[in-house]
Amino acid sequence: MKGALSLPGVKVDRNEFLLSAFAPYGDSVQLIDSTPIKIYPKEVVNKIANDVIKNHTNKVTLISAAAGIPGGLAMFGTVPADLAQFFCNFLIMAQKLAYVYGWPDLRDEQNGLGDGAQSVLTIFVGVAMGVNGANTLLREVAETAARSMSKRIATQALTKTTWYPIIKKIGSYIGIKITKKMVGKGVAKAVPIIGAIVSGGLTYATFKPMARKLKDELNHNSG
Repeated sequence: MKGALSLPGVKVDRNEFLLSAFAPYGDSVQLIDSTPIKIYPKEVVNKIANDVIKNHTNKVTLISAAAGIPGGLAMFGTVPADLAQFFCNFLIMAQKLAYVYGWPDLRDEQNGLGDGAQSVLTIFVGVAMGVNGANTLLREVAETAARSMSKRIATQALTKTTWYPIIKKIGSYIGIKITKKMVGKGVAKAVPIIGAIVSGGLTYATFKPMARKLKDELNHNSG
């Protein structure tokens, strides 16, 4: 998680993203001091969320398919890179979905993604992967974020609560599930002719359901 969050382009500027995404639907400047769910019809908010999912699903699938083209055992070396681009795209998409559904800026005062943001994103990934307890934890954190008067998530708060041990368990379980998925993809890439199709297909079949699961939970908790 720390490695992925340190890569260029992973941190999403809340205001910049929202102003651009909602510009076609009216004056989006008001989003700086508010949230989409308080300004736009629910169907517009959901459309933006679906567009975000579609964009990142297409992107991650194309990259994964390209990585599977040559095939052969040497391609096992591409699995970490494939995992990195999968994970980075998911983290970017997760931040965007959170902002669409009313979450405050996850970045800290230095515009970085600190421990608090890492904890929130771990919960997001846990929800997307169906980890037990992640949905309940997301609801509790969402309620806390909604009560906060700050425009940013308290970057240290989550590491100092009873939630933290649960977050750590979610993180551990995510690592196991992702590793298993990527090993399966690595084996598929060993077959040169179908490597790209299988790799891209598996990525699509994994990424999109995860994205929709997270979207539905964020939507449910958006009020």
